[in-house]
Amino acid sequence: MNFLAHLWLADRTGTSLAGSVLGDVVRGAELSAYPAEIALGVRLHRRVDAATDRHPLTQALRATFPAATRRYAGIVLDLAADYALARDWARHADEPLAAFATRAGAAIAEAAPWFELAGGRRSSAQGFSALLLSYGEAAGIDRALQRTAQRLRAPEPLLSAARDWREQVPALQAALPALLTDLRLDMQAAASR
Repeated sequence: MNFLAHLWLADRTGTSLAGSVLGDVVRGAELSAYPAEIALGVRLHRRVDAATDRHPLTQALRATFPAATRRYAGIVLDLAADYALARDWARHADEPLAAFATRAGAAIAEAAPWFELAGGRRSSAQGFSALLLSYGEAAGIDRALQRTAQRLRAPEPLLSAARDWREQVPALQAALPALLTDLRLDMQAAASR
């Protein structure tokens, strides 16, 4: 799951939108410097990442990648899942994607001090909203994969794994309702503890 799916899950569970994204930025287990709702969002983000990796649907999709690129399949599937979610947004949410992206962008911009504390960078509401909306276009996913690969010491293996990401989309669209339901239920149970 990437930003859009994490935000969708946080929205469905009434947890922190900012925390659901900060989970990719904050390092370490020490979260006492953050407000309780953001710290919970970070923990839930990490829980979702782990549950997604262990989920049988994800494992089945990962197994379709060639063995040489399977190590990077999780990254590719996370971004492709956001594409599938954006393309089928009306199936998963009553609020239009543009309105959700605007609301999520505002939450991320408002939490800018927490992103900076974690060593991340400040995002404008409009910029983050545009990023989320770009996930509904193949070119947006291609750019996200390029940006992700550039952060790696050796970008080529990820780019090789991502070469045919579009072929994963039909299976992701079929698997996404069950996967999102399982993740949402797990998050709700964890958040209520």
